[in-house]
Amino acid sequence: MSHTPDRRHVVLGLTSAAALGTGSATAAPTDPAGPLTFLVVGDWGRRGTDHQRDVADAMERAAADLGSRCVLSVGDNFYPDGVANVSDPNWKLSYEDVYTGAHLQTPWYVALGNHDYHGEPQAQLDYAKTSPRWRMPSRYYKVSGAALGMPAVDLFCIDTTPMLDAFTERSVRHSGLPVDRQDTAEQLAWLDRSLAASEARWKLVFGHHTIRSGGGTHGDTPEIVARVLPILQRRGVAAYICGHDHDLQHIRRDGLDYILTGAGSQVRPVHAVEGTRFCAAVSGFTAVQVRPETLSFEFRDYTGARLYGASLTRS
Repeated sequence: MSHTPDRRHVVLGLTSAAALGTGSATAAPTDPAGPLTFLVVGDWGRRGTDHQRDVADAMERAAADLGSRCVLSVGDNFYPDGVANVSDPNWKLSYEDVYTGAHLQTPWYVALGNHDYHGEPQAQLDYAKTSPRWRMPSRYYKVSGAALGMPAVDLFCIDTTPMLDAFTERSVRHSGLPVDRQDTAEQLAWLDRSLAASEARWKLVFGHHTIRSGGGTHGDTPEIVARVLPILQRRGVAAYICGHDHDLQHIRRDGLDYILTGAGSQVRPVHAVEGTRFCAAVSGFTAVQVRPETLSFEFRDYTGARLYGASLTRS
């Protein structure tokens, strides 16, 4: 069994120095010598409403300020029922016409959420074949840090919806068409195998559903706790990044950090639970910066204001 490295955490409050910088770009997106900075957003596709467009504008300013190289989307990309095909109007109304900033024209590495399964999830994979920035090579995949200019980190995208016990045609797909079945055991075996093979100091896994959460609507996801968490613990994962609950949360529990960022548009109530370091029901996103020795992240709201930051080190 792999040993999880010891970690020292330093939490930065509202009155502290910003975790990722104070107003000037720390590295150009193409500078391989600088840190890897990226943004994370989840639960966003509402045709610009419910602060979605405000969050997008704040993301553009942060991406320019911090030198973001890519964006992670942690699912529920299109409400209420995903997209039907690559020509669906929601591509334009909820994505292309909203995230228009020049510094958001970087790769978007995308996970599927439960609302994406209400439509045709394959359409989101197909869109990646034509879009210069939408990246979804399969429903679960690895993004090599070396390809992003930071070999100290590897990113692993997982597809959580098929892991749920309620994954049925009636509960998932509104259209009543057959649901694409997935071999969940095969996905979990891939995750275990891929994490074991990674030599990165920072192993980050992102997907849609929560593991731990204080969200008033969903909270913990028992199936993901049972099936995914043991793998993350066994393979020394530093953080799990997700959405599903519409809020911003940092929870430290189970030997890893949970970064919840499902506030890309609409928000819902949230409360502190075991391990909560921060939680807020406000529309916003997360900025992450990785260096070989440290991983820093901060939550920003839809105005661009910094709400909270933390920096993690691994020995």
